Amino acid sequence: MSASEAIIATGEATGILPTGASRTPITVIGTQAIRETFDDLCIQQAINSRNAPGVTQVVLNPDAHCGYGAPIGCVMVSPSHIYPGPVGVDIKCSMSLLQLDIPAEEIEDRRVRRALIDAICERTPTGAGRGARHVAKGRVVDERLGVEALVSGASLSVCQQMGIPPEWAERCEDSAHLAHDHTADSLAMRLEELRFRNAFPNFCQKIHQLGSYGGGNHFGECEVVELRDREPDTLQAANAFGLRDGHVAFLSHCGSRGIGHQLAMGQFRELQCKFAEWGIPLPGGDRELVYAPLGSPEADAYIDDMSLGANFATVNHLMINALVLEAFQEVLPGCTGSLVYFISHNIARKEIVDHRPAWVHRKGATRAFPAGHHALADTPFAETGHPILLPGNPQAGSSVMVATQGAEKSCYSVNHGAGRRLGRKRAIRELDQKAVDQSFDAADILTNCRQYPRDEAPATYKDFEEVLRSVEKADLAREVARLRAKFVIKDGSAADD
Repeated sequence: MSASEAIIATGEATGILPTGASRTPITVIGTQAIRETFDDLCIQQAINSRNAPGVTQVVLNPDAHCGYGAPIGCVMVSPSHIYPGPVGVDIKCSMSLLQLDIPAEEIEDRRVRRALIDAICERTPTGAGRGARHVAKGRVVDERLGVEALVSGASLSVCQQMGIPPEWAERCEDSAHLAHDHTADSLAMRLEELRFRNAFPNFCQKIHQLGSYGGGNHFGECEVVELRDREPDTLQAANAFGLRDGHVAFLSHCGSRGIGHQLAMGQFRELQCKFAEWGIPLPGGDRELVYAPLGSPEADAYIDDMSLGANFATVNHLMINALVLEAFQEVLPGCTGSLVYFISHNIARKEIVDHRPAWVHRKGATRAFPAGHHALADTPFAETGHPILLPGNPQAGSSVMVATQGAEKSCYSVNHGAGRRLGRKRAIRELDQKAVDQSFDAADILTNCRQYPRDEAPATYKDFEEVLRSVEKADLAREVARLRAKFVIKDGSAADD
């Protein structure tokens, strides 16, 4: 039986995957065409995750593919345990969208776009090891301010010192994360302990990565906003989000860089050693599905480390957006910009699930709270639901969606993008470099790359239209706007996540 045949359809874009144990099955989101993209390893990882101790629900999203312990593109819920694998090694990898007041026609000229690419690249470096000192106009953060950002996230003080508009913090899914005991003081103590143990070699160099993209699948992308229709619900959501039809926006994808990677790998090593010491069996025999019971010292340490990485990722995104706005203002004087939203797809958050608190782990999955959800009370999105930012690929476009009430069936979550169809090695082996580069030229999409990385070419990703159709047919979310790429900032080195 193939992986897709193991899934029992319950609707055009929904299904269940039995686990072989006396547990409720895995919820599957995806049309038949999408289910056929799930390979055996992805399915096995989902089953291992569902059968792991303390796990009460697992959702497999249409972008799902094999990941670190749990599939990328899944949601895992536990009221009693915390799992590093279903967060991953790039803690709080996220999306953000900056809306500019520039009409699309102002960037039609390729010379203008090339000047914008140059101005952005002078401020926001790409590459796995690169930081602010590697570019002419980067904003170098000193050690003291870097520590404050790790502990406080996008606080008023941090924003003011870094030149980030403080009001942007209000447009974040979470502008700051606290320690296991809900204090920042414990985060400061944990960071001091980690530094004393030399858990952060080259700490200052890692701090200098604030305001940078990294490599692999991370990017910055200049977009033109196209509202999907002029219906009242769409216009209401677009107004609440601050979207401007026919105007330029900038979409960013990146995470917690070297800081997050070191924190995550340290946690994996420590928990794997504990499992060996205790003689505890690994779920599905997978070393990447280690866990800790909530309330234990190990769980507290993981939550603290995840929060430190998440705060770094938040400030990193906001600084990137401030630098991008600065670059646009250099090339197009007088332009203004505002943050639409900043939202994660690699994080564990404490939420109410089935009327009780639980940790919702989203690995390559995006939170999707609809209008009226209690967590959106007193936010700008209480009456509409918050923006969902879904990258597709530069040639198919990306999407801004908003959740519907049906999102409850997926633990108020949707996919984080299109999801990979080809592995990196296979893509490099099979795709023709000249054809990839010509496809960008034909689509009038500029890039900063001499050669666009083949392992990130549009053909390496799933059919974005079918992915979005799955989300809409499953009644999880509806599209508010499509984002059409005009240029891409990217690097060809290995992915952070």
